[in-house]
Amino acid sequence: MKPQYDENDLTDPPFYLPQFEQAYRYIIDEYEVAPRDTAVFIPCAVRKPYSTSPSHKLFHKVFDEVFAGPDEYHVVIFGTCGTVPAELELMYPFAHYHYMLRNVKDQKIKDDFLKIETDRVAGYLTKTKNTYKKRIAYCIGLFRKAIQQGSEKAGVPVEIYPTQPVIDKLYDADCPFPEGSLSMQAYLDEFKDALIRIRDAK
Repeated sequence: MKPQYDENDLTDPPFYLPQFEQAYRYIIDEYEVAPRDTAVFIPCAVRKPYSTSPSHKLFHKVFDEVFAGPDEYHVVIFGTCGTVPAELELMYPFAHYHYMLRNVKDQKIKDDFLKIETDRVAGYLTKTKNTYKKRIAYCIGLFRKAIQQGSEKAGVPVEIYPTQPVIDKLYDADCPFPEGSLSMQAYLDEFKDALIRIRDAK
């Protein structure tokens, strides 16, 4: 059963909300994910639907340059929303919330996010362990930690970019967000190279 619409509480941290747990359970328990060679995990975005955001348009431009068509890969959105196959981006509540984890100062909320999202990533990876042959994620910050820990918990490997050496090279402690943005060219270049290598791997 798909989640019912409830327009309350959607400015609260979404990972606490029952609507998002219900939607996550629908994806894990009922939704059939079509097999693909490669799963590509990218973070959620403030603008909804996700595919209209500047960052996602940039990521999809990279996908279009690397892959011959959408039948070669499957995009999965993850983060404060949980784990969402991209084709479900219009499903409630995924297109109906406004939240930015990056602006949060409360350490307990950050810790809770990491625990909840780690479990949701692990659950999705376990569900799809035979759905994909290869998995790659593009993320920084707490999203990166959630993918790392979720992969370890599920025992399902995920290649994660940008790599730590590239992050360290670009790290700027004087900036509000010292790891920068996934739109930075050096990050994108490394990600694209990794996608090409994964595409061509036998």
